Order: sequence, then C-alpha cells, then structure tokens
Amino acid sequence: MKMKLVHQINLAFAASMILVLSITAVLIHYILLDHFIGVERDGLRTLGASMTATMATQLDAYLETAVPASAVTVPYSAASTDVAAIFTDQQGNIISGSVPALAAPSGIAVKAKAVQTINMQSIWSGEDSRFLVQVNAIPQGKLTLLTPMSKIKTIEQALLKRMILVFAAGAVLMLLFSLFITRKLINPLIRLREELKKVKSRRFSEVGLIRAGGEIGAVAETVYEMAGELNRFNRVQKQFFQNASHELKSPLMSISGYAEGIRDGVFEGEAVVKGLDIILGETSRLRNLVTEMTLLAKLDSEEDIYRPAEVCLQELLEDAVERINPLLVKRNLILRTAFSGEPLIVAADRDKLLQALLNVLNNAARYAGGSIEIQAVRTSGRIILQVTDDGPGIPEELLPSLFHRFVKGKDGESGLGLAISRAIVERGGGRIQAGNRQSGGALFSFEFPAAHSA
Repeated sequence: MKMKLVHQINLAFAASMILVLSITAVLIHYILLDHFIGVERDGLRTLGASMTATMATQLDAYLETAVPASAVTVPYSAASTDVAAIFTDQQGNIISGSVPALAAPSGIAVKAKAVQTINMQSIWSGEDSRFLVQVNAIPQGKLTLLTPMSKIKTIEQALLKRMILVFAAGAVLMLLFSLFITRKLINPLIRLREELKKVKSRRFSEVGLIRAGGEIGAVAETVYEMAGELNRFNRVQKQFFQNASHELKSPLMSISGYAEGIRDGVFEGEAVVKGLDIILGETSRLRNLVTEMTLLAKLDSEEDIYRPAEVCLQELLEDAVERINPLLVKRNLILRTAFSGEPLIVAADRDKLLQALLNVLNNAARYAGGSIEIQAVRTSGRIILQVTDDGPGIPEELLPSLFHRFVKGKDGESGLGLAISRAIVERGGGRIQAGNRQSGGALFSFEFPAAHSA
C-alpha cells in the first residue's frame, strides 16, 4: 500500500528537521565550548598578569602564607573561583599551591592528589587536557594558573540542554504548523482528485470548482474549465449525431422509397424517369452532405488537412466571384467589390479558404434582394473582409448558433456550410462573425492576420 502524500510530506519534513537540528546542536556544542574556553583563557591571562604584578613586590608574603588565587581581587568571571595557583622555583619544584578537584566518571568529586605527584612539565606543555593552563614567569620561578575543563564542559552542557529543550519545543511547533499547512495543501488535491474521477467517468456536468490558492487553485480552475469544455463538446457531439442521422435519413428514405416503387412496378412511364431523377438528386445531396461532414471532422482532428501558404486575397476573391457568377446571373444579382490598393496577403490554405468564401457568398446569394458587396482593407497588421447583402437579414434568435453544425435558416441546405467556413478561418488564425446591418441585410466579417511578407 502506497503511503499517502500528506504522510510523505510530513515524514520528509520531520527527517529534514531532525537532520538540521542535529547538525545545529553539534555546531552549537563546539561553538559554546570554544567560546567558554576562550573566555576562560582570557580570564586566566588577566588573573595571571594581575598576580604577577602583585608578586613582583610581595613575593615573600605569597610564599609564606600561600594565598590562594581566588583571594586576589581582579575583574574576572565567576568561573575564576575554580582557578588554582601553583608556584614553582627555577628547578620546577612546587613551592606552594594545589590542583583543583576533578570529577570522576561517576560524577563524584575526587580530591586532588599531592602536588608532588603532578607532572608540571606535562601541564606546561599542554599535554594534560584536563586543565586550562596559564603560565607566567616571575623572577623566582613560574606562576601556573589551572582551571578544570570539566567545569567549563558542565556549564556548556547545561546551557546546551536548555537550548535543546528550546529547539525541541520549536520543532514541535514547526511540526504542528507543517501538519496544518500540508493538510491545507493536500485537502484541495484530494478534492481535485475526486473531481478528476468524475472527468474520467465522463460525468462532466458534475465537476465542481475547487477553491484553493496558488498553483493548486490555477490547476483546479483549469480542470473545471476543461470539464466545462468537454461537457459542451460532448453535448455538441450528441447533437451532431442526432442532426446527422436526421439529415442522412431524409435522402435515404427518398432513395429507398422510389427504388422500391420502381422495382415493384408502382411507377410507370414518365414516373419512373422522375423517380430516377429524384434518386440521383438525393444521392448527390447525400454525397455532398457526407463530404461536408467528413471535411468538418478532418478540420477538427487532422493537422495535415490544412496546409497554409501565402495567398493574395484579391486574386482569391476574383476566383470566388467567377465561380458564383452563374448563380448571380440566375438570380439577377449585382455584386460589387472594393479592395485597398496594396496587396492583401494572408497565410492560409488556398483551396480551403476559397471554399469558406464560397460558402458565405452562396449564403448571401440565396437571401440577397438585389445586390451583394465585398470590401477588403488592411489595418493594424490585420486584414478585414466584409460580405454584405440587401436581404431580410439573419433572425436574431439564430445569430448565437449560426456557425454551429446543422443550424440553418429558411431555405437553407445542409446547415454545415457556415460551420465549415468557421473551422477553416479559425485554422488559419482568423475569425469570422455574423450580424445584421442597421440599413438591413446580413453582414459577414472575416478577420485575418496579415502575412509577414505583406
């Protein structure tokens, strides 16, 4: 069983905290020890200088009475009460003084042995690590000041224990704070995981927004938006298949009905020819419908279906006008064009963009009353193309969903033409919009980014 993330974070934090505190305690131990040793050495140096100056004038009194070092009044720390003074002659013989008591391993103080058993040479050379030593030369010999290291270590360890207690209390508080923070961070992740399970099971509409701060909040908001997009896409797909089945069913029923009637001899003479014409017409409409559905699916899913290149918009529009001219003549429509003098170059798939323009122009020709106008200009690095007509305009209730699949107005065909136009224009980085003019008629507006060489 895998460890939960909250436990992993707390364990990692606790381990790192223990490591840091251990290293800190060891460093503080040696720093405190070095500090106390330094202070003690300075104290011994000050005391030794004071006693040496005094002994220069009163040496005989010291030798006769053996005044202890602690009796000398000098500015020194409290630890100086554990300082012992030993006087030796020129030959190294101890004249006066005693070694301070040392602590046994059991913690019981042990009285110092006779001063004669002390090896003064090892003390002077620093080989005896049990004492801190300060040696001062006097005319009659040497003044040696001693203080036990055990006293310094006792003070240092007592202070270190107090600091460790403070560290431990701080560590507990930090651990509690870590638990609070990790729960605050992990709880949104746990809730986010539950929402992602809903996405996995395709329950997009049930996904809720998780309120959190920072990057987790940004991820939660992205997941919520993604679920909304997936829900809309799922709804559109269902609607697409419903509409597609309806659109495909109508021509298939006509084809099937007339084919069965001809087979069974229901139609005779001219009725057979008329039935065959209807079958051919419905077959053509069915083929066009399947072709448009296939193209729309490819535009949504395939990357290599769209091959952009630099295209002159004026030349493309002239080509589109030539192709739609038979319809214009049939409906007795006038088409006017107005282009800016400079070349209008866009990056697009020429054949696909031509189809998008033809879809819009066919739509305009279907509803126009007598004229269609095309205007194209370049402004601020963008190319704006507008197609207007003088027809009845687009119904207001149809505008929000005009570019959706299988949405068509009165006398519309498959309802896929404008959806294909939008998919093509957006694949080229452009935008297409539809509306109505104040003077009447529909307005389709294309916006393309100008090509770099334009």
